[in-house]
Amino acid sequence: MENAVYLDHNATTPVRPEAAEAAAAALALTGNPSSVHRFGRVARRLVEDARERVALLVGSAPADVVFTGGGSEANSLAVRGTNRRRVLVSAVEHVSVLSAADSVELIPVDRSGLIDLDALEEMLGVDGPPALVSVMMVNNETGVIQPVGTVADIARKHGALVHCDAVQAAGKVSIEMPSLGAHMLTLSAHKLGGPSGCGVLITTPEGAPQPQIRGGGQERGRRAGSENLAGIAGFGAAAEIAATLPDAERIGGLRDDMERMVCESATGATVFGSDAPRVGNTSCVMMPGVASETQVIALDLAGIAVSAGSACSSGKVTRSHVLKAMGVDDEAASGAIRVSLGWTTTGRDVMRFVDAWKSLHARSGVSHMAEAPAA
Repeated sequence: MENAVYLDHNATTPVRPEAAEAAAAALALTGNPSSVHRFGRVARRLVEDARERVALLVGSAPADVVFTGGGSEANSLAVRGTNRRRVLVSAVEHVSVLSAADSVELIPVDRSGLIDLDALEEMLGVDGPPALVSVMMVNNETGVIQPVGTVADIARKHGALVHCDAVQAAGKVSIEMPSLGAHMLTLSAHKLGGPSGCGVLITTPEGAPQPQIRGGGQERGRRAGSENLAGIAGFGAAAEIAATLPDAERIGGLRDDMERMVCESATGATVFGSDAPRVGNTSCVMMPGVASETQVIALDLAGIAVSAGSACSSGKVTRSHVLKAMGVDDEAASGAIRVSLGWTTTGRDVMRFVDAWKSLHARSGVSHMAEAPAA
C-alpha cells in the first residue's frame, strides 16, 4: 500500500527478496522430495540445503531440524509429543503453548515480565511425574528476553524437559541451542523474512517428541505429510540472513528514539517491560486514557499499522494475558499497543508513527485534563 507504514513485524515481517527468490525457484520445480528419481532427488537436495541453513542459525545439527506447518504446530508438537503429564509454562507464553496441553501449570512472572525462577524451583520441587517446562526466549508483546539458560539449569536438576519458543528471537538476538540447554526449540519462517506456513521444531535425542501427524515417513517419521518445498526453500534463505543479525543494531536505535519521543510527549505514557532485557525491535507502549482499539483504528486511518498485542486472536482486540501476568491494572493495559519494527523500517516510518501518536494523544484531551487544577 502506497505511503503506508508497517510497524507490526512481530505478527509477520515482509518476505526478504532472497527468500522470495528461493521460494519462486522451488515452485518452478517438479518433484516430491520423497521420490527416488532425479526430480525427487533435486527437490530433496533443496530441502536438505534449507535444513542445514536453519540448523546453522541456532547451532544445532541438521538431523535435529523437523519442518512443520508453522510455529504453532511446532509448539504443539513439542508440548503434546513429549507425553509428559505435568506441563509448566510461563504465564506470558504465546497462546499456541498455553493451549497446547489439556492443562498447564502457570509459572508466574514479575512486574517486568521476567519469569520467577524461585517459583519455578518450588513448583518443580513438588513430588510428581517428570515435567515439561516451556519458556519462550522473547515475548511477542513486550520483547522481554527470558533467562532460558537458567530455566534449563533448574529444570534439569528436577529431571524436566525444556522447550523454548524462540519464534520472536531469531534474527534479533544470537541463538545457540547448546548453550541454552533446551531440549526443543521452535522457529517460524514468516517472523524472520521467510514465507508463511513453515516452521521448525529443533530437537535433541533426549527431547525428541512423538509425532502428532502420522502417515508417511517424512521428516524421519517425526511429522508426516509432503514437505512444503517453496516454504522450506524460502525459510532456508531467510535463516541464512537472520544468522548475521543484519538489522539488529539499527532497529534498536530506531526503537529507542521512538520510545523516548513518545514518553516525552505525554505524561503517564509507559513502556511495559522497559526495565528488563529486551530485543531491540519491540515496544509495548501505553497511551493514557485512550483505548488500544481506538489507537489501532486511528493509526490505521493515518496509514500506520500497529497491533494491540498478539496477532493470534482472530482479529479481536482483547485483554492481554501478558500484561495481566505482569500485574498491570486493567485501565493501563487497556491503553497499550504493540509497535514492532523490522528490516524494512526507516527513520521516516518512526517519525510518522510518533507524529500520529502525539496527534491522537492531543486530540484525546487527556493531557489537558491531567494538567487542569483541582476544583
